[in-house]
Amino acid sequence: MHWLELTVTTHPDAVESVSELLSRYTIEGIVIEDPIELLEDGQAYRVRQGEPVQVHAYTPIDGTEEEISQRVREGLWHFASIGAHFVGELQTRAVNEEDWANAWKEYYHVTLIGERLVIRPSWREYTPKPEEVVLTLDPGMAFGTGLHPTTRMCLEQLEKRVTPGMRILDVGTGSGILAIAAAKLGAEFIHAIDNSSVATESASENAALNELAERVKVELGELTPESAGQMKGQYDIVVANIIAHVIGAIAPQLATTVAPGGLLVVSGIIEARRPDAEGPLLETGLELVEETMIEDWLALVFRKRA
Repeated sequence: MHWLELTVTTHPDAVESVSELLSRYTIEGIVIEDPIELLEDGQAYRVRQGEPVQVHAYTPIDGTEEEISQRVREGLWHFASIGAHFVGELQTRAVNEEDWANAWKEYYHVTLIGERLVIRPSWREYTPKPEEVVLTLDPGMAFGTGLHPTTRMCLEQLEKRVTPGMRILDVGTGSGILAIAAAKLGAEFIHAIDNSSVATESASENAALNELAERVKVELGELTPESAGQMKGQYDIVVANIIAHVIGAIAPQLATTVAPGGLLVVSGIIEARRPDAEGPLLETGLELVEETMIEDWLALVFRKRA
C-alpha cells in the first residue's frame, strides 16, 4: 500500500489549529516537525524558537486522497481568510508502506533541554558529556517528546527543582517523559497517572527502557477527589502538563496532593487561558512563585504553605 503525506508549514501559534484540521481527515496521527539547529558536536539539536513549524499527516492512497486533500486546502483557505497566523499551502507526496511506517521517526532528533537534560530517541545514537542526564524515549502515539514548549518548560523546572530523595506526582504523564526526567534527576519515587491506556503503555515502556520501572509507578486513572484524598500531602513536587481548563477543574485535587512547603508545576496553558488555571489554583491557597513563557505558552509554579 502507498500513503499520501500531507504537510503544512505554519506559525507556531497556529500548530494546534492546523493539527486539528489534519486529524479531522486523516486517521494515523499527526507529526509536528519543529525547526532545529545542529549543535557543534554534530550529534544533538536545539529547537529554533518562533520559526515556522511543519505539520505532517498521512492518509492511504485508495481513491479518497484527492477529496481529503481538497478538504484540507479549503480549511487552510478559511484560516487565511480570517487573518490567522501564517499558514502555508498544503504540500503532498506519496510514500510507500515501509517509508510511511518509519516516516515519523525522522522528525525526532537528540535534543538538549535546559542546562543538562538530553532527550534521545531510542533509535538514535548519542555520546553524552559527563554532566548530562540522558532520557531515552520512544514517544509512540503518546504526547510528550520534549519538543513542545509546555514539555520543555516543565523539564526545565524539574531540572532546577528536583533533589535526591523527593517524591513526585506526574498528572497526565503521556509518554512518561517528565516522570523519567524526575527519576534521572534523583527523585526517589514517581507516581505517573494518565486516563489514556495508550499513554500509560507508552510511559511504562519508556520507564523500562530507562531501567526505571521500580521507581516510576505508572497507573491508568484520573485525579479524583477520592484518589487525591488518599495521596494527601504525599508529594514534594506535583507536575501537570495538561490544558488550562482541566487544570482549573482539578485544582483542589492537585493542591491536596502537594506536601506542605512543596511545589506544583502546571503547564499546557495558552496565555489567553491563564485565568482558567491560575484562578482556581490561587483559590486553594497556593502561592504563585514563578512563571515562564515560550511563545504563547505558560508554565506556572505554585508553592503550598508549610
